[in-house]
Amino acid sequence: MFGDGWHLFHIGTSAYNDAMDEYAQNFVFTDEVKAAAQGAVDAGVTGAEDVLGAIEDGSFGDFDEAFSSYGDAMAEAGFDIGDAVDAALESDDVPNPANYGVWVTGIPVIVENWLDSLHTADWLKGLILDGIIGGVGAVLGFVPQMMVLFIFLAFLESCGYMARVAFILDRIFRKFGLSGKSFIPILIGTGCGVPGVMASRTIENERDRRMTIMTTTFIPCGAKLPIISMIAVALFGGVWWVGPSAYFLGITAIIVSGIMLKKTQPFAGEPAPFVMELPSYHMPTVGAILRSMWERCSSFIKKAGTIILIASIVVWVGSVFGKGGFNPDMELEDSILGMISNAIKWIFAPLGFDDIRATIATIMGLVAKEEVVGVFGVLDFANLTPLAGYSFLAFNLLAAPCFAAIGAIKREMNNAKWTWFAIGYQCVFAYCVALMIYQFGLAFSGAAQPVGLIVAIAILGLMCFQLFRPYKEATTLTEEVKLSKAK
Repeated sequence: MFGDGWHLFHIGTSAYNDAMDEYAQNFVFTDEVKAAAQGAVDAGVTGAEDVLGAIEDGSFGDFDEAFSSYGDAMAEAGFDIGDAVDAALESDDVPNPANYGVWVTGIPVIVENWLDSLHTADWLKGLILDGIIGGVGAVLGFVPQMMVLFIFLAFLESCGYMARVAFILDRIFRKFGLSGKSFIPILIGTGCGVPGVMASRTIENERDRRMTIMTTTFIPCGAKLPIISMIAVALFGGVWWVGPSAYFLGITAIIVSGIMLKKTQPFAGEPAPFVMELPSYHMPTVGAILRSMWERCSSFIKKAGTIILIASIVVWVGSVFGKGGFNPDMELEDSILGMISNAIKWIFAPLGFDDIRATIATIMGLVAKEEVVGVFGVLDFANLTPLAGYSFLAFNLLAAPCFAAIGAIKREMNNAKWTWFAIGYQCVFAYCVALMIYQFGLAFSGAAQPVGLIVAIAILGLMCFQLFRPYKEATTLTEEVKLSKAK
């Protein structure tokens, strides 16, 4: 709905793909393009073999994917085939998807045509299309996945399964400061942080609920998967362990944070008893499942949509206004956002990525984590080593989540100070983890930075002290619990 359009029920998709493959063979895969790709292969450019293989196979889809991943690397090596491809794709001979099957025009195209008919100013047109509709589309694009997720979760909850899982895991989760009920928000958080944070409201104990809110977004959500994939492919050659390690990093962050926070004054106190009704197993009704799904989806749209919409507008303004005023094709470095990033990029130097575009990507990630990939698409990966790339990955996975999730945190915390504390803790924790990864990595490779290594050792020592220092839980029962036991 928020793209160029789509084939209704995929009617015409197959015919259109066949037409695009034929077009690609005849127009895109010219002798000049093949020669450039072959030259890149002979020069040993990373990914050039995938591009050449797609050209020889004549698959436009495979070529588009390979070229999107490795086109920049080929261009930097002097084998720029992008101009020839763009010229071919912009010709009048490109198959029009609207001519195949049942084509439904996307909302941005309809609005753009309407704005063109009104001769709207370029800045206002950009604000509406890129700032407003783009922001709304970024949120609503997740709704179908969220609906599927919520339907299955509603089934598990309604049939009585989730209550038993929380009860079984309570003893394990208690060992690192969380409640068994924290399992549900963490599980939901693997899909999206917003409903994950919202699910914490089922935890009655205020301390456990706040700690769950602060740690739920450490687990990689669906929007963080593109970042993991990008780093794994671009800097690690697609090795298998990058993805699983990102999830283990998130799980470790939850465990470590739970143990450390439980030993601080705001989260210390008497252990809350686990009280939950265990309903009998039963088959839930369709109406109950759909009602639960709709309530969560509507809440997701309202809370996520408003926050991310405002943030998208702010980021759009910062990216198109700068030196010389308004320019929709402005280089990021010359924009307001770029100037701000250039001023603060030194903060990330100890983490290995004091690059202006890496800083911009991190800032854009606050709007939506998938925006990191959009910015990194134009980043010179030669500026990042694999170690620095993994440090960048760790920071963006563990730092404050997107604005939509931050809005959900504010809503559930219902306290500005606690919201800022949660965001601050997440950013500081992410910074410390990324710093240790980079500095210890340099030390093991024989290129240690003395000051950075000393700071990393100090941080590790403080974390170990907080993790292993003795903690004696309070054993004094409240008057209410005493009275209950007496009865």
